Amino acid sequence: MAIPKIGIEILSGSGPGILHATTGVIARHNGNITSVEIIEGREAGTDHVYFEIESTGDPTPMLEELRQLPMIRHAVKVDTMEKIYGKRIIIVGGGAQVGQVALGAILEADRHNIRGEHISIDTIPLVGEQPLAAAVRAAGRLPRVKAIVMAGSLMGGEIENAVREVRAQGLLVVSLNMAGSVPDAADLVVTDPVQAGVMTVMAVADTATFKVDRLKRRVF
Repeated sequence: MAIPKIGIEILSGSGPGILHATTGVIARHNGNITSVEIIEGREAGTDHVYFEIESTGDPTPMLEELRQLPMIRHAVKVDTMEKIYGKRIIIVGGGAQVGQVALGAILEADRHNIRGEHISIDTIPLVGEQPLAAAVRAAGRLPRVKAIVMAGSLMGGEIENAVREVRAQGLLVVSLNMAGSVPDAADLVVTDPVQAGVMTVMAVADTATFKVDRLKRRVF
């Protein structure tokens, strides 16, 4: 059974040692940190720190101890990003293709989100082998990403290598039916960009019965 996660948002003074102090408190209360993000605060000299923690106990004592740290100005329990934004789909490639894939993905995500899902769609139009390969690899480091859509007209070389790497990490990769070697490396190849967006959402949604591994063919 999955251990429940909680979100902890901290506003602190900016400076060295903040993570050391706060993670020590979390460890003393048997919290397992699964994600951490530090964002520069709107006020000069402040930082926002957001933790996602696996915890089975009452977080109140941990929050109270965090608030007693001299550099902490604010510490509260919040909903996790997974609960708010849910699964993420990243669409990368050429601007026109990215827009059409996003159209299908957003429309389909809306249908599932109304039924209780949480699926968010991210896009980044890019050109060039190295920027695209870097974007694919970075998707594997982003939290909550379940699938990436390769939306272009020609992709290969280092981009193909990056696709194979993130697939090995467990990401679903959907590709438009394009020139180059990326379609050969993808899990699923779809010719129509709108349909590619729809099928990608269906593949990651718990409220859908569509599963890529059940398909008898992988090119549509």
